[in-house]
Amino acid sequence: MVATVRRLLEMIRFSHTLFALPFALLSATLAWSREPFRWLDLVGILACMVFARSAAMAFNRLTDRKIDAENPRTAKRHLPAGTLSVSLVVMFTIGCSAAFVASCGLFALREPPNFWPLWLSGPVLVFIGAYSLTKRFTFLAHFWLGASLMLAPLSAWIAIRSVDDLLTPMCIGLAVFFWVAGFDILYACQDADFDRQAKLHSVPAKFGIRNSLRIAFGCHLVMLVLLGVLFAVTPELGTVFLVGIIAVAMLLLYEHWLVKPDDLTRVNQAFFQVNAIVSVGLFVLVLWEVIHPVGP
Repeated sequence: MVATVRRLLEMIRFSHTLFALPFALLSATLAWSREPFRWLDLVGILACMVFARSAAMAFNRLTDRKIDAENPRTAKRHLPAGTLSVSLVVMFTIGCSAAFVASCGLFALREPPNFWPLWLSGPVLVFIGAYSLTKRFTFLAHFWLGASLMLAPLSAWIAIRSVDDLLTPMCIGLAVFFWVAGFDILYACQDADFDRQAKLHSVPAKFGIRNSLRIAFGCHLVMLVLLGVLFAVTPELGTVFLVGIIAVAMLLLYEHWLVKPDDLTRVNQAFFQVNAIVSVGLFVLVLWEVIHPVGP
């Protein structure tokens, strides 16, 4: 049983929750600066993030298992390798989906109740699950993934404040959208040749690796602009966050320095290490700004 649970967590790359979760908590922290903090909200947000991502990743592994088996880079994943059964992963996906909807229902139990998360749970689940099918028909799949993770900070805000004052979470969400699309394009450069052979769609397969790196760089420039807009429209943010934007710019420059058109050996380093620092770092800075506000 323990080994099976470990394989399931490995399959969904549970540690990669670090990419989206800090932005959800960042948005929630700003929402709590305008609303009373509730432990039930925090528990609900954490549960929703874990179960939504787990359901989406498990569904991705199910839909891509035949493609993964043909790709040398992914052939050793659990389903192609036979270390997890299809029926078990189907049950896991259904269980995580049900747990996500139930977690959204927690917000209806608070005072005053908020039914928005429960109403939106189905559409959100369908949208993030549909990402797994997009590379079969559009090279914009990276941006669908960005939109899926964009929902994390937006949903966290709605869970706490309903649909009031959405400018701040929209800025956070759009920054996440371009950040994720950019690093997913970088990551997809590893499979450019395979995607062409398998008739799958991606930015690297369509435009080539060199142009794809430029597109990814452009996405990350837009992300930095949006972080600047977030700073301008959010009174809770001050000098510490502004310094953080500069640090994020340096980290993204380092990420793009690591990946060269003729050398993709450091893609994983750029993908996992740098982006985890970006997401966690921004959350910590926002938390500091809210806990230590600078008065007039």
